[in-house]
Amino acid sequence: MNSNNESFQPDPVHRPNALFSVLKKVVAVTFALFGIGLILWLDSWFMSHSDMPKLSRDMSYGLLILIGFLTSFHCVGMCGPLILGYTAKSATNGHKSYATHFLYGIGKTISYTLIGALFGAFGSIVAFTPYTQGAVGVAAGVFLVLFGLHMLEVFPSLSRFQFKAPKFLMRFVGKEYRRHSNPFVIGLLNGLMIICGPLQAMYVMAAGTGSWSQGAAILFFFGIGTLPLLLGFGFLTSLLSTNLTPKLLKASGVIVMALGAIMLNRGLAVTGTGVDFNTLVARVSQQLSPTVAESPSCETEQIINMDVIKTGFKPNKFTLRKGVPVKWVINAKELNECNKAIVVPQYGLDIKFEPGIQVIEFTPPETGVVPWSCWMGMISGTFIVVDNEPEAGRAEKTQPVEQEIPATETEQQRLIRELKQLWRRVMPE
Repeated sequence: MNSNNESFQPDPVHRPNALFSVLKKVVAVTFALFGIGLILWLDSWFMSHSDMPKLSRDMSYGLLILIGFLTSFHCVGMCGPLILGYTAKSATNGHKSYATHFLYGIGKTISYTLIGALFGAFGSIVAFTPYTQGAVGVAAGVFLVLFGLHMLEVFPSLSRFQFKAPKFLMRFVGKEYRRHSNPFVIGLLNGLMIICGPLQAMYVMAAGTGSWSQGAAILFFFGIGTLPLLLGFGFLTSLLSTNLTPKLLKASGVIVMALGAIMLNRGLAVTGTGVDFNTLVARVSQQLSPTVAESPSCETEQIINMDVIKTGFKPNKFTLRKGVPVKWVINAKELNECNKAIVVPQYGLDIKFEPGIQVIEFTPPETGVVPWSCWMGMISGTFIVVDNEPEAGRAEKTQPVEQEIPATETEQQRLIRELKQLWRRVMPE
């Protein structure tokens, strides 16, 4: 009996451990969702204030340098032997080590930048419409978020999440590495090491921009970030404990997730699906505090004015009436790479600006929140489309006109009046 009873007793050690593991994952996911929401809010806030778009772009480049530096601890194990190889050969030939490192750094940076430009150009070819451009951004954002989770090691199922490099490419790189001892050439070949997970993430991010110049910039700053440790890894790695490197990689995973969330949100903004962060916030705001169109309902057209300046669009939110033609007067004062075009996917508008005034005409067919953004999804705006008739006007039409109540009305007169009102409601004329 005792043995049978013991078999039904819960394990005092494993049950709490299993529960703790589940709670740990729930807390991690909760904090991750909260963090992503905070990141998207900050990105939206940066883009809607003064010179913040430029600051946000500069901060993104700074984050790319930081990612490059943190992930270079991972790269040392893969590329360190290559550096040792050309350093030893150069020392044998009597060359200065700092000169060889300098050549390697130049070659690697050039390679990263050129391949980043190729991936960005490929993204622009695939993204031949605003919707496909947004879809490419969404796919790249999802990849970066998943790869960031892989680096954080939160979910074991993502432990092998990365692309497999083509075998012919790896054979070519290996063959060329054995043939050449020139550090500049080895640096150029380094950009083809697509087996490297962090490098894969950056190439995907470059493709997601849909711009060869943006793709080149991303890989340039990422490559710059990897150089300090790779060029001085013999000294720097001796200062780091073996326990610190995984923590640094996890820190870079958080940044990769942040950039992925921003790219995912911007891709959603360009697709016009209405599930990007700014549109969701606008919908909630409209539900809590409905806005009313400023123009009278009797007008046959709506005229809205907007300026395009270096910091974005001013204003970037308009309340329109359903079914009433709109003239959108846009004064392109200060154009740059980001604000040079606007997409309004729900209305099929893809507007490319020239300096000066342009007039865009359309008619809102339905009520609701209609998102629009620059072609890169960085600067967004909304149309709030409401019914053509004001609420008060509809109420006046639907409610029966009440008779004026005499001040000296008797009880009998009040009863007769109420019966007449009831009759009119039951048997309308």
